[in-house]
Amino acid sequence: MNIKELPYETIEAILDALSIDISFVDAEDTVKYFNSPKKGRIFPRSKLDLQRKVQNCHPPQSLDKVNAILDGFRNGTREDAPFWLQLHGKFLKIDYFPVKDADGKYLGTLEMLQDATEVRSLEGEKKLLD
Repeated sequence: MNIKELPYETIEAILDALSIDISFVDAEDTVKYFNSPKKGRIFPRSKLDLQRKVQNCHPPQSLDKVNAILDGFRNGTREDAPFWLQLHGKFLKIDYFPVKDADGKYLGTLEMLQDATEVRSLEGEKKLLD
């Protein structure tokens, strides 16, 4: 099945079923989408964040890094921007990726954020339905 055949509501439900926070910023650096995971977002967002410049969603001391990442995605010198940090007793993994069309044109940036605290502590293996 092609994703174009899925109803919008199904696509939204799929993205909300993920245990990660997803945000999409378009090629003009405007926040266009974020999902609403069932467990809640790690960094809460409100509908007021939509249509805002992403630079207005970050603290001033990180703006040079945010702009460097976006510029690298735009000009093709960067293919990802992973980082991780400890915050409020949680180990957070954050990944930024450029989103491009089939011709390689930059469409925007995808941010994926997950609480990796539990994943980081896993050992051995757990098989399906154990």
